[in-house]
Amino acid sequence: MAHKIILDTDPGIDDAMAIFFAFQSPDIDVLGLTTVYGNVPVTMAARNAMTLCELAGQDIPVTQGVGMPWVGPESGYAHFVHGDDGFGDINFPASDKPLDPRSSAQYIVDTVREHPGEVTLVAIGPLGNLALALRLDPELPKLVKGVKIMGGAAFVKGNVTPVAEANIWNDAFAAEIVFAADWDITMFGLDVTNNVPFDPNFVDILAEKNAKLGGFVQQSAQFYIDFYSQGRDDRVCFFHDAFPLAYLIDESLFELTEGHIRISTDPLNRGQTSVAPVGTTASPLWLDAKKIKVATKVDHARLTSLFIDTYAQ
Repeated sequence: MAHKIILDTDPGIDDAMAIFFAFQSPDIDVLGLTTVYGNVPVTMAARNAMTLCELAGQDIPVTQGVGMPWVGPESGYAHFVHGDDGFGDINFPASDKPLDPRSSAQYIVDTVREHPGEVTLVAIGPLGNLALALRLDPELPKLVKGVKIMGGAAFVKGNVTPVAEANIWNDAFAAEIVFAADWDITMFGLDVTNNVPFDPNFVDILAEKNAKLGGFVQQSAQFYIDFYSQGRDDRVCFFHDAFPLAYLIDESLFELTEGHIRISTDPLNRGQTSVAPVGTTASPLWLDAKKIKVATKVDHARLTSLFIDTYAQ
């Protein structure tokens, strides 16, 4: 039976790859795309999400959500990673279809209420929409099947600061709310997504397997590959956002560690995701912290094959 998911996203090149992967998988039923600021401003994220749906022939709700951090001023955006249009500046025609009028947080609450115990929230951007949904409906954790998050860095260095990964750093106060909630969380951070890079011919293979969707990823990813290849002898690429979706399809790809998590909101260490594995501390400050599962290893060869085979469907 296919996993019902809401995909919370900030498209973004690797978001596009992940969204198409979810659409193509027979094991995943994407109920809707909720958008948040992050890689790009939220208005662009929503329009980009609708464009991806239209390209893939998916008639599902797309909502616009949180456009600011929970605390503090508006963030800068990762135009140097994703281009000014979020798609590597390929000038792809934007969809003009209307968005669902609800906020992303309201859509999450409404949809989970319609399918109690069945919906997994897959968050691949900053966590403001999930935090706001918790405020709208404090009973939400009892109704959600689970939460899969691409974000954080449990036992490795960050990619924005020495200690913080981008999605969590972008809205640390929202992340603190989400990670403290009483729902089942699995985190896919830089421990696995930054572990082994993809060869650039990966996107060429996706294009060979699926000319429309893979071709879009191939074209848009050239800007992204340029960014990741700076200072390296070889061209490389990372597709962080598809990892939690791969876990839904095949849990055996990953090794997980259970631990207590704390999110730093201190200005110097903002967004740090510190994890104390179960049994490694007797401190009440940590024992009282929420327990989550953290992906620490992935079979990269099998993961790559899953991505390619799914695009070929």
